[in-house]
Amino acid sequence: MTEHRLGIIMNGVTGRMGTNQHLIRSILAIMKEGGVKLQNGDTVMPDPILVGRNAAKVEALAQEHGVERWTTDLDAAIADPKDTLFFDAASTNLRADLIRKAIDAGKDIYCEKPSAATLEDAIELYHRAEKAGVKHGVVQDKIFLPGLQKMKKLMDDGFFGRLLSVKIDFGYWVFEGDWQEAQRPSWNYRKEDGGGIILDMMPHWRYVLDNTFGNVKSVTCMGRVNIDKRWDENNEPYDADADDASYALVELEGGAVVNIFASWCTRVRKDDLVTFHADGTHGAAVAGLTKCQIQDRPGTPSPVWNPDEPQKTDFFSTWTEYGADMEFDNGFKSEWEMFIKHLHEDAPFQWNLREGAKGLQLAEAAMQSWQERRWIDIDEIAE
Repeated sequence: MTEHRLGIIMNGVTGRMGTNQHLIRSILAIMKEGGVKLQNGDTVMPDPILVGRNAAKVEALAQEHGVERWTTDLDAAIADPKDTLFFDAASTNLRADLIRKAIDAGKDIYCEKPSAATLEDAIELYHRAEKAGVKHGVVQDKIFLPGLQKMKKLMDDGFFGRLLSVKIDFGYWVFEGDWQEAQRPSWNYRKEDGGGIILDMMPHWRYVLDNTFGNVKSVTCMGRVNIDKRWDENNEPYDADADDASYALVELEGGAVVNIFASWCTRVRKDDLVTFHADGTHGAAVAGLTKCQIQDRPGTPSPVWNPDEPQKTDFFSTWTEYGADMEFDNGFKSEWEMFIKHLHEDAPFQWNLREGAKGLQLAEAAMQSWQERRWIDIDEIAE
């Protein structure tokens, strides 16, 4: 048995998502477990080099977690032939140019979504990577959530009968930053920096729908800028001009309708920060990040509308938890392991740059719908 080294250029991992999900809970966790096991008994051991623009931040991150290599010189890192995989979790607006540079240097590509700031760039990256013969993947973490994996199994088992509708309810209150620190970075709320909830979340909804419930056929959407003044990380006020809420309807192949509510300006009164409620002719399910509740045909209550008396039925008690004994690893880590196996033994990995482009396609269609106040059909992206 042989241990294979995988040199990974990890760009933009000083941010919250890059640090927590990709570095700590994925790459470092894989290293602590002895690497990724291949079918032939060999292992692949990641060897990351952390890259960031702020030397103090990236050095501190490396020292805190025992990572030996770090740099602020991205060009030099990409030029190093010993590191063959380029990973990017930095600014959306910069991503396309960085991926182009890495592809042209012969690097395999793995990146956060969206894979670019525009659909045109996302499609061009896919074709460039295919022409260069490098392998490529885009993070699609939500489908690896325990709650959605349980929902997917219900779909595959035919639990719902004919799927009628899906309701996605996402969001929480993101503080403005004046009297309480904001939980999200300020660039999320500036158009010029690639902010906006439609661009951020529609790529997620695209792969969730395509992989779990059915292929997306068309969309209509409306966005809003509810909070137009926020305070940044330096406690300086700025104009928040990017949409912080969106309201969309999506039609799936097969006829099911999806209602998507996404907002950073809503107070939580639901099972989780995001819930996926699927209704079918034979049953329904509601999944959060980890749990999944079901209600089958025999267990469906028969409520009576009576506005003159308080509701006596405890509807929450009529649902049953599904898959409580199922165990799943961290979703980001699971996808990293799948992609590393794809690199080293050509294991299947369908979530490539073409799939990433589909996320931009839905985001741009949603924004076009908002601007033109109409339904937008979703066409197939050419191979």
